Amino acid sequence: MGLDPGLRRLALGTLLAAYPGPVPPDWAVDLLADGLAGHTLFGTNVHDPAQVAASTAALRAGRPDVLIAIDEEGGDVTRLAHATGSPYPGNAALGAIGDVALTRRVYQSIGAELAALGITVNLAPTVDVNTADENPVIGTRSFGADPVRVAAHSAAAVTGLQAAGVAACAKHFPGHGATVTDSHHELPTVDAPLSLLRQRDLPPFAAVVAAGARAVMTAHIRVPELTGADPATFSRAVLVDLLRTDYGFTGAVITDALEMKGAAVAAGGVGPAAVRALAAGADLLCIGAKVDAQLVERVAAEIVDALTDGRLATARVEQAAGRAAELAAWTRAAARSAATEDTELGYAAARRAVRVDGVLTGLDRPLVVQLHTESTIAEGRVPWGLGPHLDGVSEIRVIAAEADAARLRELAGDRPIVLVGRHLHRLPGGPELIAVLAAEHPVTVVEMGWPAQWRPVGVRAFVTTYGASHANGRAAAEVLGLAR
Repeated sequence: MGLDPGLRRLALGTLLAAYPGPVPPDWAVDLLADGLAGHTLFGTNVHDPAQVAASTAALRAGRPDVLIAIDEEGGDVTRLAHATGSPYPGNAALGAIGDVALTRRVYQSIGAELAALGITVNLAPTVDVNTADENPVIGTRSFGADPVRVAAHSAAAVTGLQAAGVAACAKHFPGHGATVTDSHHELPTVDAPLSLLRQRDLPPFAAVVAAGARAVMTAHIRVPELTGADPATFSRAVLVDLLRTDYGFTGAVITDALEMKGAAVAAGGVGPAAVRALAAGADLLCIGAKVDAQLVERVAAEIVDALTDGRLATARVEQAAGRAAELAAWTRAAARSAATEDTELGYAAARRAVRVDGVLTGLDRPLVVQLHTESTIAEGRVPWGLGPHLDGVSEIRVIAAEADAARLRELAGDRPIVLVGRHLHRLPGGPELIAVLAAEHPVTVVEMGWPAQWRPVGVRAFVTTYGASHANGRAAAEVLGLAR
């Protein structure tokens, strides 16, 4: 026996799916006509602007009020510019500059680009307060470690995006910044009392709620005092009591991807995770990136089964689908400012973020050495570094733990060495390689990751970019005098 059509449509109205490739397959469009709330675009869906615009038009033909979401944070997390790197610096750079008006302008420019392509929801900004230098998944995606500064820039980012007519989704509630594990791979724990969360992690969320953020994304993190053994995504105490009752949020609660280990393993699969998230108070469920028609139908069937056997109340799912519909209605009616995309703004901002400790002299024809760093799932494999910006300067790429310092000195000869890396303080073999080279050779270090307290000893200069976007790379090459 098939699913009850009305209940199936209700269930689909809470789901954000995805599809493979640059052209929406028929099933992705057909499900929209059946009631699917929308789709999230990933790098695999993006080839060029004309193609993206054609894809969103095809989705809108399935249903005019479809939600089309994307992770376009600027900085290290970009989908539109995944082939080259973002023309905008990320949050850490904007936080370091400290110009709230600039943050608003950057996000309004990002929003203008998304709106022009037919994208209606940006799964940004990241408003986590990054208080753990070892945080493997937030880092430069954060405006900083100071809750007051992060709150001010978070509100500005939301205001900028929504002025462009694109709904902002602030993430990851109740705060992913104090974690030292990645929720894509496991369930992180933030073992802190609510009183500390209110001081450290929650001020930016209060700020974005006050700024009118249309959506907030949940975190697949465990906060024992609030969530017990479960992630926040499954916690009514977090999503209803804290977010809605205490902080007064009235928009849509969107889950982080339910395929992530922090949710799927905890629930026993994507379908059960969807049911638990809805029961806890979530409204829109991001299924994940690897989605096909069968997975969408399985998740919808799981929700319908839960409605039938009493695990889910019909009123709760109707409420969730209603909030998804309200978000879609806002995106159709949103007034757009006259601002247009301004990528030069991003390059100018990246230049303002660069910090130099030491002396940048004697860098004629250096050997540039990029230390390989694995990308997180959130970032994806996006190009980074100085390579695309160098003018007649040789560059090699090495794995720090495997690099031969003597061989690098031999390759450099009488030329200085510029070492470029991300999160060098925790890169295996990175600090050791720098120390050995600097002991016998003029070395300048460029840090393009999270600026931890660690500083290399014996180097001529330490350059911090607060991110690894295309704009950050250009800014670093320019300050070193190596750019085209």
